[in-house]
Formats: sequence, structure tokens, C-alpha cells
Amino acid sequence: MDVADVLTLSTEGIGHLDRPVMIVGLEGWFDAGGAATQAAETFVASDSSVVVGEIDPDPFYDFTQQRPMVRIDDDVRQLDWPANEFIVQRTADEQRDLVALIGVEPHLHWTTYVDTILAVSESFGCEAVVTVGAAAEALPHTRTPPVTGSTASVDLARALGLVAPSYEGVTGIAGVLQAAVEARSMPAISLRVGIPHYLLNAEHPQATAALARHLSHVLGVPAEFDLTDQIASWREVHDEIVDGDEQIKMYVRMLEAEFDRRTEAAIPSAEDLARDFEDFLRDQRDD
Repeated sequence: MDVADVLTLSTEGIGHLDRPVMIVGLEGWFDAGGAATQAAETFVASDSSVVVGEIDPDPFYDFTQQRPMVRIDDDVRQLDWPANEFIVQRTADEQRDLVALIGVEPHLHWTTYVDTILAVSESFGCEAVVTVGAAAEALPHTRTPPVTGSTASVDLARALGLVAPSYEGVTGIAGVLQAAVEARSMPAISLRVGIPHYLLNAEHPQATAALARHLSHVLGVPAEFDLTDQIASWREVHDEIVDGDEQIKMYVRMLEAEFDRRTEAAIPSAEDLARDFEDFLRDQRDD
């Protein structure tokens, strides 16, 4: 099995993209509370976005774990399989165009899956790959969660003030993709937001907004979203969870005190990121 067996891609009518960057957001191990995929989707949710390709799900999933969904549409039974779609978003005002993969972390054949992502990236001439993730951490839900960024590129780390990857242990498809991108001497960035671990599987739109803002700053592309209502609604849910357990309430107070002693942001200012990322990519171009 190779890329041609699993990838459906149509570039007809798309034309040349302006300094495109690929964003990858996948449901699964690195998407606590759905914050990562929701943040990525904010950049390709406009009416001008176009689905240009998809990955055949059949070889990549154990369907006893990632089960398809059934629904009735106009009295006709429909099956929805795990979807992995490539979406092109053109931007205005001389901002860079985007190519996004929104999908589900596969169970099987990771090498072929990653090769497929790289093939699409090369087809559109993407200048870099940015993966987004969300992980459970010891953070209070009453504070804006920090976003951390890393890259293995020494020059890019210096340009953006990011850190070198330091995690060792089991990894997900994002880690495999990052390694494959770096092996091709292509810039790769990982952005991760923390989710309070005591919230279990509850959504945390405040984390989604924080990740989307940082991703917007890195790319230099605005994200059109307003999560004010969702943040307020879910804050009530989170507060109820905490108020119903005295031990959790005391634990959250401890986390708040510790959080307030730390530097909230782990990466530089938004304006510096956008400017330095563009400068770095401009230096990489042949022309």
C-alpha cells in the first residue's frame, strides 16, 4: 500500500497558492477536550474554503475502536466513517494561504499516513508544517491556559523564541509527522495548549481560543472566531464540577497559586512571532 492507494486529491482550479503553510489537527491522543481540532478548524471554516482531498479511512483504523456513525438523512440510512480532509483556505490582503488536514489519528499504517500528508504538502508547495495539540496538565480552569511551542530547527527556534523538543516517551502521529518533516529539512512547528486534567473529557473553549490566537500569530493570518458564549457556558459547567467536591476545590486553589507564580506565556509576543516566522520562511525561499 502506498500514497496513491489511499489519497484522493484534486488541485484543478486551485492555482498557485501564496506562501502556503500546512496546519494539522487530529482527533485522538493529542486532542484533549477537542481543543486542537477546534482551533485548527477556525482557520478553514469560511465559505471560501475548499475541500481538495481526503484519505481513505479503511486501511488506517480499527473500527472496533473508532466506530463509524450511522444517521438517517431523508429516510435514507447513511454511514459516516472517520474523515481526514485536506482543505485549502485562500486569504486576502497579501496574507499567506493555508492547507489544513482535519482528521482523526490513525491506528494503523502510520508511515503511509504520514507520507500522504507530506505528498499533499509538497503538491501545494507548503513552506512549513504546523501541528496543533492539546494535553491534560496540572492547570486551573480559572486561568487562561498557556500555549507552548517547539521546533527542532535551530534557526527557527532562534527566530521565534521557541524551544527544542524535549519530550521523551510514547508519542502520537503528530510526533511521527514532526520527525518526518524534519528529516526532509522542512520547517516544522508544534503548538500545544494545556487542558485542566481534573475536567476529565469536558470541553474547554478557553483553551481552544488560546491555541487559535497563538496559531494566528505564528501564521500571520487572522482567525475568525468568537467563543465568548461557549467560554462562559462551559465555565459554569467547570465551576459546578469543582464546587461539588471540596478536595478538588482546594486543589484548584493550589494550582491557581502556583500558576500565578509562573510566567503565563511560554512563547514570545504575538507580533514578534508573526514577523519572525515570515522573515524565517522568506530566507528559506530559493528566490
